[in-house]
Amino acid sequence: MAVQINPSILSADFARLADEAEAVRGADWLHVDVMDNHFVPNLTLGVPVVESLRKATDTPLDCHLMIEDPDRWAPQYVEAGAGSVTFHVEAASAPVRLAREIRAKGARASMALRPATPIEPYEDLLPELDMVLIMTVEPGFGGQAFLDVMLPKIRRTRQLIDRHGLQMWLQVDGGVSAATIERCAEAGADVFVAGSAVYGAADPAEAVRGLRKQASEACRH
Repeated sequence: MAVQINPSILSADFARLADEAEAVRGADWLHVDVMDNHFVPNLTLGVPVVESLRKATDTPLDCHLMIEDPDRWAPQYVEAGAGSVTFHVEAASAPVRLAREIRAKGARASMALRPATPIEPYEDLLPELDMVLIMTVEPGFGGQAFLDVMLPKIRRTRQLIDRHGLQMWLQVDGGVSAATIERCAEAGADVFVAGSAVYGAADPAEAVRGLRKQASEACRH
């Protein structure tokens, strides 16, 4: 499987987002965390910023919606220019319908699960999706420590994907760094969201390349 590194702008300088996007040129996607201060206890950015960011970078946008009522709001992020839109299954009223609407508008549809949410009840939804996101921290804030207890869940999710013969991506988000990315890759993840591990580095682009190399080698083994 091809490894992808998605730097999270949650760890970037919000006053210089265009420059921060340029600093990670060569990344596969730019991960955009949207928080509403309801689903999670934090407030970040919304549709207008996504529209502006889309104009400022050629790197495709991977929008992670940590919001209530994604059934209503997620399609607007596709219209704003997101190439991938992730909704939380805990917040979606009709996840299948929502995934189909996101796809119909031309973006990849992804479902996220909080650490305490098991994957097994949603096995039948997998064919409707392009990606599953396993949160490896509680959503809402950047810079948290990686939760090792999520590794078995990543493995179980990969097993379900393989069992159904699906060509979908398995993303992890939270505490991903040089110290944790290999374990995630060995467990079956192939898309990695990294915030402070990238934007906290002296050379963010080099950090992306280093993480990709680590994950690729772990996947081969």
